Amino acid sequence: MFQILIIDDDHSMKILLKRMLEKQGYEVVAASSGEEGIEKALACNPALIICDWIMPGLNGLEVCHRIKTDPKLSTTFFILLTSLDSVADCVKGLDAGADDFISKPIEQNELQARVRAGLRLHQLSRDLQTQKLLLEAEMAEAAEYVRSLLPPPITEPFNINFRFIPSRQLGGDCFDYYWLDSDYLAIYLLDTAGHGLKATLPSVSVLNLLRSRALKSLNYYQPSDVLTALNDTFQMSYQNDKYFTIWYGVYNRVKRQLIYASAGHPPAILVSCTNQKISEVKYLKTPGMPIGMFPEAKYVDGFCNIENFSTLYIFSDGAYEITKSDGTLWSLDAFIQLLVSLQHPFNYQLEQILNYLITLNSKEAFDDDLSILQIQFD
Repeated sequence: MFQILIIDDDHSMKILLKRMLEKQGYEVVAASSGEEGIEKALACNPALIICDWIMPGLNGLEVCHRIKTDPKLSTTFFILLTSLDSVADCVKGLDAGADDFISKPIEQNELQARVRAGLRLHQLSRDLQTQKLLLEAEMAEAAEYVRSLLPPPITEPFNINFRFIPSRQLGGDCFDYYWLDSDYLAIYLLDTAGHGLKATLPSVSVLNLLRSRALKSLNYYQPSDVLTALNDTFQMSYQNDKYFTIWYGVYNRVKRQLIYASAGHPPAILVSCTNQKISEVKYLKTPGMPIGMFPEAKYVDGFCNIENFSTLYIFSDGAYEITKSDGTLWSLDAFIQLLVSLQHPFNYQLEQILNYLITLNSKEAFDDDLSILQIQFD
């Protein structure tokens, strides 16, 4: 049974409303002031509140504002009872969060109709809130599943670490690194367009495909060949119109040579240092359309020698496409400046980067998945 709270300092009006609503089968609770009304609302969490506008102490607008800003009462339907009927007064009520108005003197049929409509909207709001919570729980479970697939950090023969923060809606970030043999390490990071499970499933499919080396005739040592094979396999016309960007590299630890190719992905950044000072910054990127966009897309390889004391960063665009508190969008150049400015020991660099980005972000959660891979070569 729905519970209705009446807040009115006029005793006779309060009794009248209570009797009219109880005849309709509703459970009714009454309060004689705004302060008492808020206390009872927090205690019983009513489905609907009818509150007088003009009262001593807290008036109806103030009560409405407090009710509507409390997350526990966000679905409560709020009706202001008033003799005020100007447009300006209605605007004030709506700005305070009121859902409807009832004018004095009260007409019983109108009251009953507005209460029924308010309770339907309250139930709809509750249903939507429940669905939202279920969806968020499913997204959290999916994010944990993706996290469980990610590789563990590596400390020998060089250091590989990462940070992965899924967005509230869950994006399409995924990455992996593994030895093709004792001398060659494959590294990649991909980002599927969009959010939700439709973006996550292609990413997980790519991870499983590459990790298991299911394409038997593929040369996994040649990045351009890998991207071409992925483009042939994941055409968006039969992948729910989803495409993805990817950076894929293979490192030869004996020759200290990195071969890489990219498909619409942000560049990897190689920072070479000497005596704790930055000596060179390289942008590692090759031309190529995102995977799945065009069947005949071509991909090429790039080559890079890895100097001692170098650090490689591979990341998704969620690491720098961040809306700041002033409403402007952060940039890739600013993110790279942050990377090259770090002088802390390896184990603290990623944590410092992450703390900076969390502080920079103007929202409670990131709009997109945030993934950063860090490889430090001895």
